[in-house]
Amino acid sequence: MRRAVLIDIDGVLTVSWEPLPGAVEAMERLRERGVPLALVTNTTARTRESIAATLSGAGFPVIEDEILTAPAATAAHLARHFPGARCLLLNSGDIAGDLEGVTVMGPEDDTPADVVVVGGAGPEFGYAALNRAFAHLQRGARLVAMHRNLYWRTEAGLQLDSGALLTGLELAAGTEAEVLGKPSAAFFATALARLGADPAGTLMVGDDIESDVLAAQRQGLTGVLVRTGKYRPGTIRGASGTPDHVLDSFADLPGLLDRLEADG
Repeated sequence: MRRAVLIDIDGVLTVSWEPLPGAVEAMERLRERGVPLALVTNTTARTRESIAATLSGAGFPVIEDEILTAPAATAAHLARHFPGARCLLLNSGDIAGDLEGVTVMGPEDDTPADVVVVGGAGPEFGYAALNRAFAHLQRGARLVAMHRNLYWRTEAGLQLDSGALLTGLELAAGTEAEVLGKPSAAFFATALARLGADPAGTLMVGDDIESDVLAAQRQGLTGVLVRTGKYRPGTIRGASGTPDHVLDSFADLPGLLDRLEADG
């Protein structure tokens, strides 16, 4: 069976955008074999164009059209379900290029928002910004989140992400966010549609056991957890399920594909 592969970026291919050992070579081997692949990421600090340029500059043979980001998925969802909506965006990083068609409110705009959009955490997530979002939710704005990751790994170690703060907003405002990046079913469905692949023949490779791996398995994909990035001792023991496969790193993926093909 010819298998397709979905690949997380941060913590799998890179950490702080520096390639992990053997990752570039493994990607090159996938290209040589003609494996259909897409890079699927909850990264909210960069556009697809910027990600593609950074990865290409580091030696990864990838192009922009192969990258699906949570901001791009969010923009498509807003255009489809909230056309013309006034959106209060709470995010760290410049993702304007992936939010084409989305009306983002300015910092001094106090008129009611239709949708509060929460992206990735950073210095912008101070009390004033969170309280502003809370005020709009109290007025009836819908809450949309690009993801609900609790943390991510950088060269300085694990850093708190917006998922922890999102939970607080939900509880305070008495609402529930609609999540559009991983682990949402719609995100995986969009990635599969882009490849023309079916779930049973597709692997999802990630370092987040819940949002990447087990979420994909619930959608019928084969989950592959790598022991890099977010992975910590005890990750599997404390998870809500068991990964289909566990690898030391992305560098081991070509070998796993060889074994799966040999097994039929």
